[in-house]
Order: sequence, then structure tokens, then C-alpha cells
Amino acid sequence: MTKLSVNINKIATLRNSRGGDVPNVVQFAKDVQRFGAEGVTIHPRPDERHIRYQDARDLKPIVYTEYNIEGNPVKSFLDLVLQVKPTQVTLVPDAEDAITSNAGWDTIKNKDFLVDVIKEFQNNGIRTSIFVDPILKQIEGAKATGTDRIELYTEAFAHQYGLGDENAIKPYAESATLANDLGLGVNAGHDLSLDNIRFFKENIPNLLEVSIGHALIAESLYLGIENVIQMYLRKLK
Repeated sequence: MTKLSVNINKIATLRNSRGGDVPNVVQFAKDVQRFGAEGVTIHPRPDERHIRYQDARDLKPIVYTEYNIEGNPVKSFLDLVLQVKPTQVTLVPDAEDAITSNAGWDTIKNKDFLVDVIKEFQNNGIRTSIFVDPILKQIEGAKATGTDRIELYTEAFAHQYGLGDENAIKPYAESATLANDLGLGVNAGHDLSLDNIRFFKENIPNLLEVSIGHALIAESLYLGIENVIQMYLRKLK
């Protein structure tokens, strides 16, 4: 079964746009779990323009499903994750001024750095995942870092599939197959939606977890958050 982890960054963005504490990030995390989500994901940036570092701390006691913190492992992020100790940390090589994540790691070029960071997290009982493009040599490079899982960066698939190109799934299926053969767990995320999630799930072997935020929140504006979570769960099963 593939777990659904809801990225709640957009809820923090909405809160921050007005000031105050509406909508409340902690309450929203409680609600998505109550509605059936099997995980909560956050991706704090150093400028805290949506999720704040304090949010990460506040969420720790109430996330009883999978707690996944994503981000670039700069020192402030490293310190935060080691303090909070989530279920999983997903390492993403995003620039500080990036609107959203836009590339996976070069796992070969950054091997030594990733090895050290991953070892530190694993020594503290935190499962590690690294954000990668669906390129076979990068999957092999990920294995060499010692990571527990990879997260396939799915923007290219989502874009091409939206244009009617079902062959866009092929590099992802091949990458997942290789990862499975190498003993790596496979997660996925970025631009997955109700329109493409079933097709993606059906073609990716042993997909453990998807992290979905922007599309899920946008869909919920029309359909309601509880309903949308149930729709995703049905498609993932």
C-alpha cells in the first residue's frame, strides 16, 4: 500500500499572508490525519516564508502518523531536524530563493556531503530519503550515499502526462525498479494530483509514499479537504 503524506506548506502560506494564526497549522495537521492521511509533510525554508521552524516543533507532539520534514541540509535545517526527530527527513537541494523545488540531487557529485549528512540523521534514528531525478546513474549514486529511500521528482511526469504522453512514466518506472533491486525504498512527489496519481501508482513498483501539497490543497478549495483525502486514498489503493 502507498501512503499519502499531506504537505501542509500552503496552509502556512495562507496564514502568513494575513498574520495571526488562521488557518491554524497544527489544527490542520490534526484534521488531515483524522480524515485518513497517513503522514504530514512540511518543507521549511531558511526565510520561513511559509512553514516556520517553530511550526516544525509545534507539530511534533501531534503528528502520530509519518512525520516528514523536507529541506536543504544547511546548518539551521540540520539543527532543527536533529531537535525535532521526525519519522523521516527528505533532503532537497533547493536554493534559498527557489519558489518550489526544481531539481533532484547530483548524487555522484555530492556523494561525500550526502554520506556525512545521512549518517548523522540515521545515527539519531531518523529515516532518510533524498530527492532525485529519474536517472539511473543518479539512483545508483543514491545507493552509494547510504540513504534509506529516494523520492522521485515527478514534475516532468506530471507535465508530460497532462499533455497526453503516457510514455512519460517510463523513466520513473525504470528508476523505481532499479531502486527496488538496490534495496532502496521509493517515495515520490511534486505536481502529483487527482488527475495523475492513479496512473502513476499503477506503474511504479513498490511505491511506498507520495507527498502531495499544492494540488491537494487547490483541489480541496472546490471539493473539501476530507473528501479530497479520501479520493486520493481510493486512487492509491
